[in-house]
Amino acid sequence: MIDLIMILASVTAVSLIAFIGMFFAGMREERLNRVTMLLVGFASGTLIGGAFLHLLPEAIESGNDATTVFFYVIAGIIVFFALEKFFYWRHCHERECPTHAFVYLNLIGDGIHNFIDGMIIAATYIVSSASGSYQLGFATTVAVILHEIPQELGDFGVLIYGGLSRKKALTFNFISAVTAVAGALLTYFLAYLQSIETLLVPFAAGGFIYIAATDLMPELHKKGLARESLAQFIVILLGIGLMALLKIAFEH
Repeated sequence: MIDLIMILASVTAVSLIAFIGMFFAGMREERLNRVTMLLVGFASGTLIGGAFLHLLPEAIESGNDATTVFFYVIAGIIVFFALEKFFYWRHCHERECPTHAFVYLNLIGDGIHNFIDGMIIAATYIVSSASGSYQLGFATTVAVILHEIPQELGDFGVLIYGGLSRKKALTFNFISAVTAVAGALLTYFLAYLQSIETLLVPFAAGGFIYIAATDLMPELHKKGLARESLAQFIVILLGIGLMALLKIAFEH
């Protein structure tokens, strides 16, 4: 029961990130872009650190064959690619695109993404609780929260651009974020019917690697000034460092 409480607390915290747009609504666009880029870099580092320092070691230490672990890592990368390619529409680059279609496609795609985040968080808490520690679940939650912040900022801007009022954009963004709770509950109850959690951990690692390498880091390459590049490099290292510190803290 304690692991269910921890799971629900974590996915609720992740869902509340949907309201972060209200704190940046009045910020100048140029400054907001700089802040967002730093957050994107930091999130990249936490996702990479979470995958390689927390999720993959746990998957291997759980007794899974290494080939099986890396097969599910590849599966995670491929599935995340498919979801983003066919469902997850985040940007509208043409003014003539239908506003209503754009807004709702964005919300549907974000809902799918958050549903998977909930599954990942639940799976890692279940694995953590089996060893008497919540290290993996906590580290995964931190990584998810830190990559959700720039994503939710972007989604908020997209919904405003699509014609929604700020109040509606925040409300719909939160509804989309709450799917993380559904994903977490589904995984929690399925895990006790069949042992899927040990397979979801390397799958989640593949998802983290995919998001960092294909979603976040390419955004950083759009800012090519030397000062900006150095700042991005530093915050990526800080993100990895945070995951390394969490690893050390939980092991002692």
